[in-house]
Amino acid sequence: MIVVIIAGGSGTRLWPLSTYEYPKHLLSLTNDRSLLQNTIERAAGLTSTDKVFVIPETSHAEHVRSQIKEITEENIIIEPARRGTASCFLLGLREIKRRGMAKEPILFLWADHLIRDNNGFMATILKAGNIAEDESKLVFIGVKPTYPSTGFGYMECDGKLKSWPGAFNLASFKEKPDKKTAEEYFRKGNYYWNTGYLVGTLEVFEREIQKRSQRLWSDYQKLISTQNITETYLEFESEPIDTALSEKIEDGVLVPGTFDWADLGSFKDLHEISAQDDNGNHVKGDSVELASTTNSYIRNDTELPVAVIGLDNVVVVTTTSGILVTNKNYAQKVGEVAKKLQTGDK
Repeated sequence: MIVVIIAGGSGTRLWPLSTYEYPKHLLSLTNDRSLLQNTIERAAGLTSTDKVFVIPETSHAEHVRSQIKEITEENIIIEPARRGTASCFLLGLREIKRRGMAKEPILFLWADHLIRDNNGFMATILKAGNIAEDESKLVFIGVKPTYPSTGFGYMECDGKLKSWPGAFNLASFKEKPDKKTAEEYFRKGNYYWNTGYLVGTLEVFEREIQKRSQRLWSDYQKLISTQNITETYLEFESEPIDTALSEKIEDGVLVPGTFDWADLGSFKDLHEISAQDDNGNHVKGDSVELASTTNSYIRNDTELPVAVIGLDNVVVVTTTSGILVTNKNYAQKVGEVAKKLQTGDK
């Protein structure tokens, strides 16, 4: 199996821990290794490291290099500028085609997800790879919702795949729903959260791109033939792979993930998976004092003393890049505020 890890990200939803120059996947949030390093470890359980590719954006490429010494320089494919995840997929496919590695299934995954059950992850992905080869289809990995989230995209199942127990025909993609619709999906039971993990052979990826997206196919052909990747890449339109390709697939396969999964899309998510004391507080860093504070995420990455008194359900994060104080119920707004602060927009 070939693994392509998308390691971009703009570093907004977990600001000020995460920034444009040092986004979320470079952070150590749940153990002493970064999310990227944990992802590399999972990938190494699936295949040899010479078949693992990492695609960082140029602004933080050096940080990525410093964290993943086990990946050779030629397997780190630098995105010249942020042009959306669809363009990153094309970069990965181009490199695989150029090296003549067309026979094995390809797994695309993200560098910034939290998975603790590595064995369950590997079992799911290897099964997806076998299905991708046997069925000549794109295989999507979904996870069963644990609550009616409005922050994730959903995938709808439509009957079991006859030749593969535990796999389903993929009926449709649903964008991030409103609360009422999310509750309906959760109640019906045939909807899965979209992890964004996608498996297929090079031949199938090329076939589906050519069939579903004229623009993507044109961009792919330009990448294959160009003598100047940077110049060509900068001309591409920015679009996520979900809307550019995934949501247009009409005969895909869905394999439910048999592993725990968290996108860590907000500090609320991060607090839920972090160790907590008897008062529901997660505290990290030195010189932190709490009084009458409950159900909160507190982190201090500076030498300054931090005191939090008489608050509930809050996030307080202090770094050299900035200070965040928010009610956890508003944690989804951190991204839009961080974009303004980091770009200077008002």
